Amino acid sequence: MIVVTRILIDMGHPAHVHFWKNFIWEMEKKGHEFKIAVREKNPMKELLGHYQIPFTDIGSPPSGTLNKALRMPANDMKLLKIARDFKPDVLTGIGSPYVAQVGKLIRKPSYIFTDTEHAKLINKLAVPFATKVLTPGCFLNDLGSKHIRYNSFHELAYLHPNRFKDKGIGKRNIIIRLSSWDASHDKGRQVIEDIIFSHLSKKLAVYGDVVNSREEGIRMTLQGRLYEPWQLHAIMKNAILYIGDGATMATESALLGVPSIYISPLAGTMGNHIDLEHYRLLYSLKELPNEKLLEMIFSTPRSLWKSHQKNMLKDKIDMTKFMIEYFEGLE
Repeated sequence: MIVVTRILIDMGHPAHVHFWKNFIWEMEKKGHEFKIAVREKNPMKELLGHYQIPFTDIGSPPSGTLNKALRMPANDMKLLKIARDFKPDVLTGIGSPYVAQVGKLIRKPSYIFTDTEHAKLINKLAVPFATKVLTPGCFLNDLGSKHIRYNSFHELAYLHPNRFKDKGIGKRNIIIRLSSWDASHDKGRQVIEDIIFSHLSKKLAVYGDVVNSREEGIRMTLQGRLYEPWQLHAIMKNAILYIGDGATMATESALLGVPSIYISPLAGTMGNHIDLEHYRLLYSLKELPNEKLLEMIFSTPRSLWKSHQKNMLKDKIDMTKFMIEYFEGLE
């Protein structure tokens, strides 16, 4: 049995801060120690600072598939130095090939979480080196003998009712989101154009308060006021619609019982979105929604969406609880 007391976590995206924060806090109460390595992407430093989670900055992530591949040895060496100084019992991260490769180099187990089927390059570079790869049960791919499935979503590590207690901000928020689309698995894919973003804002404003959200910094404007990145989910909780090409925010909104429209060439290719469509909380589209769908969503009582959310939560587990039990029970 592995006695886990020192855990090295590699973070490369703002959503990773939310995924790990409750796990870190709960495990620290139990006496476990952490080292957080951060490949900076706005607004990660702000989020970690807000949640008072110490971290070591190992530089900005490269953009583009080729640059990521070229920079991989250098990033491995940075994480390797941190690992040798910290001497972790285990290494972990979300879709992190660096964790898997460095774990092999120092002969320590690595545990990779992923829920992104189309991140093919990252999966190819991480899975062969990882000790185990953990995914939601709805993950569409089979990753072989290392593959462990759990009956939850990544985002339920911080949005499960056991974890998320915020009362919310605003009343009838409508969130429109454009991603930066600089991840390796986004290369070459089109984004909703700014003109469409502006058109949607004007069109939907008659139904509620439009929240303009861009990935750069994830700052939101609601009723003329600027909100900080850590207030995102409080604003989302009181939304009546999410629409955009941000896959994570689409999932988050649906898990909070908010009807979610995901627009992307990748629509229909992700297991977590297909699962949420089953619960009638999310719609995956390759183009803008028609008037009929919007009218249906806005005419449906919020209580029905909350009922769909309740049915989903009955079937899913508290992700943070699973993570704690898994790491403390490693053999």
